[in-house]
Amino acid sequence: MSYDLAVWEGDLPANDEAAGEAYEAHYQRYFESEEQPPTPRIRAYVDAVAARWPDLYGRDAELYLLSNGLIDEASGPMVYFTIPFSRSDEVSSEAAQMAAEHGLVCYDPQWEHLRPAAGHDD
Repeated sequence: MSYDLAVWEGDLPANDEAAGEAYEAHYQRYFESEEQPPTPRIRAYVDAVAARWPDLYGRDAELYLLSNGLIDEASGPMVYFTIPFSRSDEVSSEAAQMAAEHGLVCYDPQWEHLRPAAGHDD
């Protein structure tokens, strides 16, 4: 079992519903069509996440054995990544905060809400 987060560049949506619409549009554009190289801001975020959790997201990570790590999960201004459920509380909370620090939007597609977000247990 896993937990997923989507992080992208753009204006912060007004609410969870708008965030869900933005997520769907970004996912369709950047993951269901031809993937694009990650933007510099997404690359910086991915590098920060990989440095914080090298066992999960570095080049020799357990989650992405046949890839270059988390960067392979990025396309253009978006990254969509999996967190092992056993570490979801630890990683998702801090990864969401790191996204905010990088000026990025973080969205939880399972619970359909922005992270970190007022009124939610993040």
